[in-house]
This record gives sequence, C-alpha cells and structure tokens, in this order.
Amino acid sequence: MTPFPTCSAKTCGRQHARPCPRWSTWRTPPALCSTGGRSRAQIQEAWMGARDRDVDDRVRALVDANTSPLLAFFLRRVEAPEDAADLLHNALLVVWRRRAATPSDEVEARMWMYGVARKVLLTHHRSLRRRSALHDKLRDELAGESRVETTHPMSLDVRDAISRLERLDQEIIRLTYWDGFTLAQAARHLRMSEGTVRSRHHRARHRLRALLSVPEPDTAR
Repeated sequence: MTPFPTCSAKTCGRQHARPCPRWSTWRTPPALCSTGGRSRAQIQEAWMGARDRDVDDRVRALVDANTSPLLAFFLRRVEAPEDAADLLHNALLVVWRRRAATPSDEVEARMWMYGVARKVLLTHHRSLRRRSALHDKLRDELAGESRVETTHPMSLDVRDAISRLERLDQEIIRLTYWDGFTLAQAARHLRMSEGTVRSRHHRARHRLRALLSVPEPDTAR
C-alpha cells in the first residue's frame, strides 16, 4: 500500500491546527505532518473537529430555515397541536443525532429532513393505531387545518372536497399545494414513481374540480 505523503509546505497546517492545503485533493484521510511538536493523532483530531464544526453549522442553518415549515407539516397531519410539537421535537432530535448524514446540497438536505419527519410521523401513526383501531388519522387531521397558518388558506368547501379523495391522493395534494413539494419531490417522499404520482395528481385535481363544480380549463386551440 502506497503511504500517504507528508506535508512539505513551509507554512504548514501544523502551525495553525488545520490540515495542510495539499490534503484537500485526497478523498481518504491523508497522512498528517510528522513534525511540528504535535502528534499525528492530535492533528487529525483537530482536522476532524474542524470538519464536524462545519457540519454542525450547516445543520443549525438547515434547522433554522425549516423548523416552521416542519411544524406546519405536522400540524396538518395530526389532530392535537401538542402532538405536532412533540413530533417536531422528536424529528429535530433525529436530525441532530444523524447530522453527519445530512446531504451538503441545500435541496437534498431539505428532502432528507422531510424524510426524517415522515418516518417520525409514521411511527406516531402506528402508535395511534395500536391504541385505537377506529382512529382515522388522515380524515381527522383536516378538522385541525384551521389552526395552521398558511400562505394558501383553504376554505371549508375545499377542505371538505379534499377529504373525499382517496387517502393517497389527499397526501399528494397536501404535499404539492401546502408543503411546497414538486411532483418529483413528492414521489421521492412517498417512495413512488414520479409517473404514478403525476398521474394520481392529475386525476385528483380533476376530481376536485368536479366536487367543487369548477369548470375544466379550456384546452381548445
């Protein structure tokens, strides 16, 4: 196995408790400078610490930007506001504990965070079903929508119409219109093919128009 190179720069990271600039080209942890009064382990620990601080800062920014949207995500899907607060707390704990797995891309990180929230919510739903087999979560959650502040307020007749859709179609409509997901993102969130989600979304919109007596858009050329 070829050994990692040692740093030969005059101004080396060993003087600043930072990795040598040459290391940035290595995909695997490189060798650390063998001189300068610091042990190999000490310099590697400093390098890892700097990387961890960068991840921590990025995750804090991600949490700050998505805490309110995630709270709304839970409020739209549970009956009691206090349950939504608990679910948000649990989701943020998971995000922080798994922060090393957070994608570096901002959009991918948001999708990953919503994936965590979805798993927390599914666990909550399973717990509810164990306590009460008669609890219809996806229908009852619409009754609590008036407690959620949204930039797209839904009237009672629209919420009633959505409640008449199939459960999966309800979720697709909520994701795309309330949570700001694209169809591709909704497909990833639901672990379905984009084509299936797109088709169901189209049929759900057609069904809503019929329920609300809204005429179809004029497609005549």
